[in-house]
Amino acid sequence: MPEQLFILGNLVIVVAYASIMTAVLTPVIRAGQLRGNKLAVATAVVFFSGAVSHGLHALMAVRVTPAGEYPQPGWAWPVAVWDLLTALVGVLYFVTLRRGHRALGSIFRSPGEQRGHEEARERAAHDAAEKRRATLAAVVEHTDDAIIGVNLDGRVTAWNRGAERLFGYNASAATGRPMSIFSGGSGAADQMAMIARVRDGERTVHYETRRVHRNGSPLELSISMAPIRDATGAVTGVSVTAREISALKAAADQRHAEEERAHQAQRMESLGKLAGGLAHDFNNILGIIVNYTEFAIDETEDKPAVREDLQHVRAAADRAQALTRQLLTFTRGAGGQPVDVDLNAALQEAHARLQPLVGEHITIVARPAPVPLTVRADPAQLQNILEQLSTNARDAMPDGGTLVLETNTAGDHARLLVSDTGTGMTAEVAERVFEPFFTTRPGKGAGMGLAAVYGMVTEAGGSIAVYSEPGIGTTFRVHLPLVAASAPPVLPTLPPSGDGRTVLVVEHEPALARAATRILTVAGYQVLTAATGPEALVVADDRTVDALITDVVMPDMTGPRLAELLHERAPDLPVIFMSGYSRGLLDAAGLLDASAPFVEKPFTAHTLLHTVHEALHRAPSAV
Repeated sequence: MPEQLFILGNLVIVVAYASIMTAVLTPVIRAGQLRGNKLAVATAVVFFSGAVSHGLHALMAVRVTPAGEYPQPGWAWPVAVWDLLTALVGVLYFVTLRRGHRALGSIFRSPGEQRGHEEARERAAHDAAEKRRATLAAVVEHTDDAIIGVNLDGRVTAWNRGAERLFGYNASAATGRPMSIFSGGSGAADQMAMIARVRDGERTVHYETRRVHRNGSPLELSISMAPIRDATGAVTGVSVTAREISALKAAADQRHAEEERAHQAQRMESLGKLAGGLAHDFNNILGIIVNYTEFAIDETEDKPAVREDLQHVRAAADRAQALTRQLLTFTRGAGGQPVDVDLNAALQEAHARLQPLVGEHITIVARPAPVPLTVRADPAQLQNILEQLSTNARDAMPDGGTLVLETNTAGDHARLLVSDTGTGMTAEVAERVFEPFFTTRPGKGAGMGLAAVYGMVTEAGGSIAVYSEPGIGTTFRVHLPLVAASAPPVLPTLPPSGDGRTVLVVEHEPALARAATRILTVAGYQVLTAATGPEALVVADDRTVDALITDVVMPDMTGPRLAELLHERAPDLPVIFMSGYSRGLLDAAGLLDASAPFVEKPFTAHTLLHTVHEALHRAPSAV
């Protein structure tokens, strides 16, 4: 009897589960909600599984063993009780769903309820999309970059506030107009070519260009273009993002200019070392030529023809000396005598002398600054700068033109501008224009003029730059530090006789040593000579020396080292250094103190005697 009840209970449960499953699915299927109603499908699957399970229980129960017994009869009552509880839970689950419990929702909705639900869902999705679009629109509208929509014809369809700030047009004025109005007409073709690239499939196009503000001022822009697509994926327009990069380009240009200046300075330094070495050796030779020519001239007063020939030799030596002086000037250390100079006065002084130099076919216009501009420079070098730059301008205007000389202030610097309306020069020429021996007129110049200008300006603590356009003209800009004006210097007196004082001359070039000896002897000095530092120490051991004249750079021992050793014996011994190198170059190399008396080779008798007199006069032993 219990077994029959077990089988009957399972069959009742199977029927109940099948009825519940049918009740769940039938209205859902009729309403066409089966695909979208996942809860109904899940419920049906649960009850279908339960029905199958209980059906299997019943099937297994009706099968008997060969002995006529039911399999595992002891499990009948527990399984029956469990199945009844499962059925009860299933019924409660179904009733709860049919009543539309808030926590579970409802399985079945009427067609009206379904439409309302779908409409609510669509409204929620639409509201969320609108919120996203509004947020994105606010981001686009308030970004600093100009964001512009254009159609494939290049006409504006969208215009944010960044575009208003950048171009000066509001949205109503810009919308519908061609983008070419912002390129000044010159970039319209390039712009349409970029749009065509986007239309033809490029995802992003980047380029830099120049556009025009509404007020006519130029704009340096970085532009990015990307396609705007419709629902089918077809390109219907272009999104343009523009950013103003004038400040970035200016900073980049400044960095490039600084790098170029550093590169030029390194190149000039290398060339300067080469030029300084050449000038040093050449000056030693010139010292011999100049002084022995002077000696010969003094001995040929009764031979006019020979004297005239010697004067030609001396004139040629003077020209060679001027060339080596330019070489030394280029090495950023020509010496000179810097004093306080009014740049305006120097300009006006040069103006009166430049007209014959440049010729009547060139008009000179002088524009001095309205305020005094005091700089510290060698007056002769300053005039040389003006003459060299004016000569360069003259050569650039063979058919005539205008030479403009201007002075003004530039912060804490005075600025000298020398401009011409000549042929101009290319960027490649302008880059090399300050190099020694570089010339665009072979056979008509040594190429040292502008190199010397570079050296003189640099020695004065300034800088020089050139700007030129072929066919338009050239402007040289010289910047010199402004200083407070000081009292004019007192000119030195001519040196008196040596009064028999003993001078030790140390020079490794024998002919030059003999020339110095002859000059000093004629002036009343007693002269001792030595070719090297060690030899000079031996000579100084045997005689009392009142002054030392020594070359700076010598074999075995430098002049400063010799002076140091002699000062250990005679601390007050006056020392005069001489060299074919410039003082500035020796200072830069750390070979010579800036305050030490110095004679630059080739020297004249007056220069040598005056320097020796000054050294003796200020030495404590001479007092």
